[in-house]
Amino acid sequence: MIKEVLVVEGRSDVARIQASGIDADMITTDGFNLRPDTIRQIQYASEKRGIIILTDPDSAGERIRKYLTERFPDAKHAFIPRKDAIANGDLGVEQASPEAIRLALEKTRCAVYEPEEQFTMADVVLADLNGSPEAADRRAAVGAILGIGYGNAKQFLKRLNHYGVTRAEWEEALAKIEEVDDSERR
Repeated sequence: MIKEVLVVEGRSDVARIQASGIDADMITTDGFNLRPDTIRQIQYASEKRGIIILTDPDSAGERIRKYLTERFPDAKHAFIPRKDAIANGDLGVEQASPEAIRLALEKTRCAVYEPEEQFTMADVVLADLNGSPEAADRRAAVGAILGIGYGNAKQFLKRLNHYGVTRAEWEEALAKIEEVDDSERR
């Protein structure tokens, strides 16, 4: 059983996670409809066991994640890459495969309270993760490898610095996507 309580958007997410064989307690936000009793429940879980925020990889999910992160800075974060959360014309945790859900939880990261400004926008640009036609796809790929999710260049840089990504992890992730790019060109 996962020690922390998972915070997800809806009942379909709970069903999908349970169907994936993951034993965890969960709290649903019911989308962005965070009622005071839900916030109190999340607060209690955060204080007693810790929480892991696992929202959909879309704009609504990111808004919920941001809102919860502001209120619960000790929260851990799990991200399912967009490409792994699409099925039946829909995007969300409930569309992800059991493997994608398990992998996202394995890569759970804690937000760092005093972020180390280890990475700069220059790092992001030099890695072709901003300012090039394939930048969004490359950010998505690197974010999936690192377990920090997808975001625009500014959000991505913030996550690199706030979620404790090391230079070694960064270099390894870039090498992996270069291998994929090289194999696709052949």
